[in-house]
Amino acid sequence: MDTDARAALLALIRKERIAHLATLRAGAPMASMTLYLAEENLSAFYVHVSRLAWHTQDMLKDPRVALSISEADDGRADPFTFMRVTIRGEAAQISQGPKEAWLARFPEQAINFQLADFSFWKIAPRDARFVAGFGRIHNLSATELTTGEKA
Repeated sequence: MDTDARAALLALIRKERIAHLATLRAGAPMASMTLYLAEENLSAFYVHVSRLAWHTQDMLKDPRVALSISEADDGRADPFTFMRVTIRGEAAQISQGPKEAWLARFPEQAINFQLADFSFWKIAPRDARFVAGFGRIHNLSATELTTGEKA
């Protein structure tokens, strides 16, 4: 991936706030909308979710997940030109997460920190597929995702 593609990937992940989190539910894929926060170097992605949510219940049984992030629909004629990335990885519930950074990004979510059923989950990337636009596809290892360089 060249420096322009890397810059586009970072801009996409930093600009967008909504992702689709795919989990395995009873052996079949299940995707749901969630908010996310990425480490600066993309070495981890965080979600703050309720244990009542299906995706949380799924992650407790099988930590394999995918997080899909796309440019917001701006009405352009060809939606296949949107940039998008899917990060596959392993999710782990953590006792302490990036609360201050989360609230800086999502101030309206402060109420969720008062509810006992919410917790942070850290997604450690295994690999990623970045589509920078139609026909501009990059398959990335975890190392390439976090450093921008081939291992």
